[in-house]
Amino acid sequence: MAYTTNPRLPRVRMDAVKLVRSGWSTRKVAEHLGYSQSVIVQWMKRSPWNWRLRTIPTRSSRPHSHPKVLSQKLVDAVVAKREEHDRYAVVVHREPKAAGVVVSLSSVKCTLRRKGLIRERSPWKRWHSTIPRPVAEKPCELVQIDKIHIHFRGSKPIFYVFTLIDLFSRFAYAKVVWHINTHESLRFVQEAEQAAGFSFSTV
Repeated sequence: MAYTTNPRLPRVRMDAVKLVRSGWSTRKVAEHLGYSQSVIVQWMKRSPWNWRLRTIPTRSSRPHSHPKVLSQKLVDAVVAKREEHDRYAVVVHREPKAAGVVVSLSSVKCTLRRKGLIRERSPWKRWHSTIPRPVAEKPCELVQIDKIHIHFRGSKPIFYVFTLIDLFSRFAYAKVVWHINTHESLRFVQEAEQAAGFSFSTV
């Protein structure tokens, strides 16, 4: 981030340089614009010799280095894990931690954001409230369903696999179908209930 956000300052710098080049002394220009003479001298050192330029841009005040910056090897490892699994920052953070490498979750998020690998939340997305996640304290209280698309490279899905797992007992059930719709999903849940021997409370 720049040390100043004044949008007119780049133009003032170039105007000061042009006054000095036209014959004014740096002291006179400093008194005229209300800056110190040393500032005018610094602007002269930064000024280009092209008179057609109208501004001297404000440079960033960001430090060139930091003693706690991540090494390039660790940054490459974080990016590689992200591209390998395509998972969110929390999952990417676990792998270096499991290998004994000390790196914070915030550093992983900053690295992925700097590399453009994090999808930022859209400011136009509507906010909605979420209900608390049910706690699976016994079988049938909470089951999860998903589907897998089976297809060859570059072709449309050939068939689908419905999968179901009970989060408490870890009972799992799967079924291959040729089409996916509401009726197939309902039929799959009913068949899974019959195979499990109990009714599901929350899906």
